[in-house]
Amino acid sequence: MKVLVTGGAGFIGSHTVDLLVEKGFDVVILDNLEPQVHVNKKPDYLNPKAKFILGDITNLDTWKNVLKDVDAVMHLAAMVGVGQSMYQPVRYLNVNTLGTAKLYEALITMPELKKRIQKIIVASSMSIYGEGAYKCKNCGIVSPSLRTKQQLEKKDWEIHCPKCDEYVKPIPANENKPPLNLSTYALSKYDQEKISLNYGFALNIPTVALRYFNVFGPRQSLSNPYTGVCTIFSSRIKNNNPPIVYEDGKQTRDFIYVGDVARANFLCLEKFNGIDSFNVGSGNSTTVLKIAETLIELHDSTVQSKITEEFRVGDVRHAFGDVSKINKNLHFSTKTSLKEGFEKLIEWSETQ
Repeated sequence: MKVLVTGGAGFIGSHTVDLLVEKGFDVVILDNLEPQVHVNKKPDYLNPKAKFILGDITNLDTWKNVLKDVDAVMHLAAMVGVGQSMYQPVRYLNVNTLGTAKLYEALITMPELKKRIQKIIVASSMSIYGEGAYKCKNCGIVSPSLRTKQQLEKKDWEIHCPKCDEYVKPIPANENKPPLNLSTYALSKYDQEKISLNYGFALNIPTVALRYFNVFGPRQSLSNPYTGVCTIFSSRIKNNNPPIVYEDGKQTRDFIYVGDVARANFLCLEKFNGIDSFNVGSGNSTTVLKIAETLIELHDSTVQSKITEEFRVGDVRHAFGDVSKINKNLHFSTKTSLKEGFEKLIEWSETQ
């Protein structure tokens, strides 16, 4: 089988390409080498056994050309970054939403392509959920909105029930949680997911949308200010600067090693033939402060985390995933622990 991996020169894409090549797939990479990530050059880690095509997913002719001789599409290309998306909305919607729409326009206008494509896997994001899932002792499972600026100014960090105002307990968010797209990035990822699932049904193409949680590991940009908190903290610690921790540091996230994400991508390609969405995470919640302290320890550094008690309006308090659905359907669970993943991240970062 020949597989097209869009964004295959990127962080998650390149690890996915490596695994697919290892498993014997014929792989084609489509990537525009986004300057913010790649500084306009192919990365040294790019797998030499994969065919590389420099191209842009916002170009319809590019899609028509690259789809001609592939059997499956792993659509991972996207503009990434919640904060940046809020002042570059046109750019994000153009690449993520319209870029995905052009994939399907190519399939619709060239029926011979539609007949050839056996499966499409698209990268969605946990950001579509907005604030995490919660359970109130009085009202049961609830889906709160964002904390207000007035609440945060009081340093009242935790979430209140939207019905009775009691504090609520965070629980894993499953795929049935109503979306709450709080940024242009989240909206664009939800667009990608819904466009793909709708056309998967309409065109009878097995399609999977994978809602990635907080992915970390080697090849994640250390210089991009819109990358994940793990690389931001690691970069600061390497330069003998304290990790900057907002609020009280007890906000939680679901961190998953990039190698495990690549394996989830592969399992979808190999085993799943339906039309559905899956969470891809560890299923564990870890505080941001714990992330900072663990990285400091592994770097053997003497810096200390700086808990600012400052806040950013729009940040979610708790977000971690219920991964029982992907476990049941694909027998997927993570193999790399948080500490093991951090050790690999640090080992790689020392070469950068």
